[in-house]
Amino acid sequence: MLRLGPALLARLARAPLRASLRTAAAGHGKEQEERFVFLEYEPDPAERATAAPPRRERELEPRRERELEPRRERELEPRRERELEPRRERELEPRRERELEPRRARGAAAAVPSLSDPSVPPSGVSCSGCGAELQCGDGGAPGFVPAERYRSLLSEGPAGLRGAVCQRCWALAHYGSALRLRLPPDEHRRVVSAALRRPARHGRGPLLLYVLDVMELPDPVLPQLPALLGPDVPAAGVLVVGNKVDLLPADCRGHLGRLRQRVAAACARAGLRGAALVDVRLVSAKTGYGVEGLVSRLQRSWKCAGDVYLLGATNSGKSTLFNTLLRSDYCKSRAPDIIDRATVSPWPGTTLNLLKFPIINPTCDRIFRRQERLKEEATKTEDQLSSEEKKYLNQLKKQGYLVGRVGRTFQQQKSSAEIDFDPDMLSYTMDEDPRDPPKRFEEREEFTHNEVKDARWCFDTPGIVKEDCVLNLLTEKEVKLVLPSHAIVPRTFILKPGMVLFLAALGRIDYLEGEKPAWFSVLASNLLPVHVTTLSNADTVSEKHAAQEFLKVPMGGEERMKEFPPLVPQDITLKGIGTTEAVADIKLSSAGWVAVTAHAEEELLLRAYTPKGTALVVREPPLLPYISTIRGARIPGTPAYRTKKPPSFVENLRTAGST
Repeated sequence: MLRLGPALLARLARAPLRASLRTAAAGHGKEQEERFVFLEYEPDPAERATAAPPRRERELEPRRERELEPRRERELEPRRERELEPRRERELEPRRERELEPRRARGAAAAVPSLSDPSVPPSGVSCSGCGAELQCGDGGAPGFVPAERYRSLLSEGPAGLRGAVCQRCWALAHYGSALRLRLPPDEHRRVVSAALRRPARHGRGPLLLYVLDVMELPDPVLPQLPALLGPDVPAAGVLVVGNKVDLLPADCRGHLGRLRQRVAAACARAGLRGAALVDVRLVSAKTGYGVEGLVSRLQRSWKCAGDVYLLGATNSGKSTLFNTLLRSDYCKSRAPDIIDRATVSPWPGTTLNLLKFPIINPTCDRIFRRQERLKEEATKTEDQLSSEEKKYLNQLKKQGYLVGRVGRTFQQQKSSAEIDFDPDMLSYTMDEDPRDPPKRFEEREEFTHNEVKDARWCFDTPGIVKEDCVLNLLTEKEVKLVLPSHAIVPRTFILKPGMVLFLAALGRIDYLEGEKPAWFSVLASNLLPVHVTTLSNADTVSEKHAAQEFLKVPMGGEERMKEFPPLVPQDITLKGIGTTEAVADIKLSSAGWVAVTAHAEEELLLRAYTPKGTALVVREPPLLPYISTIRGARIPGTPAYRTKKPPSFVENLRTAGST
């Protein structure tokens, strides 16, 4: 039997879809709304992991599954072995207890260990992933470690718990699932407020690095910052970092300068101006873009004058920036080998307490050596990079439009590991079983007293929870679909009055009145479906397909929709300024936004919907006003345009052929 290649299968899957799109305009057929489904963007395989396959793919899936099953089994076996190891340990524990029982002194029966043990006091040691105090007394509280594991770590000596992570961080890092914790609503704010009100160290108050998600402008937490600081907070100033710029496509030349102006304007509206606002920087903590410039700015102006605190709303990227700075020249050279990375997850509120690393003292010699390294790296082309660097760079290019290379000038030389070989451990008689070598506990590196006695520290604080946010209503699986993890490809549609656009089941925009068609550009996660239908069919689509595969999010069927808030409307009136420039963004909470472009002086009456209790914002001026100009060619017979992903840009890397 002949096998069909993936490309041919994709074409076969799209063929009937395009045919139905061409017949949609005729307005006949029982389920007209399903003919307005557009394959306007095909995500990369990494993005498509959680997306459903096309219809033809689903029909061929059982046959392909049977053919690929043996191969997958072989490929997944090593990974499955690693993932099942903790579970096997738990399952084998009762059996081991029964086998060891006769050998125990006085034949006493072994007690079955419980998950929690309230009699054991807290450790006083922080989780290296979220900063919560490690404990085994309460499974629903932050920092919980199962009692058996907790005792095992304690038995290893003083360094046993140091570097350990709690059960919640383990689940987030290995399985992407968040354990529900009984965390009071104001706990994050209390921890941040108490940290900022600490007495000034080294004669100077701390510098605050406020991290905001540029896609969330206007930032809902930024206006609360002056009240959070207060007159009793000895802060020396605020440096605002606009994060996640790598996810946004360039709508024209100089778009980063415009984004910086938007962030600065948001700071001014929040009361941050003058001496209180040190600077505004744009970075991508994930791809490294702008991070070297941020480090240079901190070392030039702040030097090592005092501590630095990372602040921001949940999911703004604070912990990712913390991890990136930990692997940069901003951190003491030995710190990356001693301090573990913060837990990073799309689940809101990952950091529960304060994590920190020591800041390096930027002496004149160190700054000079760092500048020499940056100059040397800026002369390289991509062809001059090692194969490992190229592979990592290509991976970052798939994730973002803007990529940076974060390096380290000052690194600790590591001694080569010695192999301790004991031939006696391999010898055994026919009556003996082979013996496993005993586990050797390696000493963890620690800072010396001189390294930390006068150190300045960079702290990662808990994220301040955003109110009226749609993410608060979603499950962890839904959050992964809604929050963009790869560069956003804009999806543009031309709508006439009487047409409706759905963004999954989280947002809806009705074009009620207008004389001419208008362009609606959707900027949201590439995994969220966009559907267009007529106003007469919109309610039927919503009732029939909410929480189903057609609209994808929320998911879970009728039972899920019983507890999910209904969509509530808000009327919006806009006046167009031209066919090449959007007049406003309609921001559907944190699910994404729609940029509206209309003819000059054309008045539009729109009705936008978001789930009850979430914020709907009309953003004027829009964040990317010229986004409709990169919409690509129109798909015949449909209101959709086929947009191709714009290329990525790598800073501090010379392009081939340039001088």
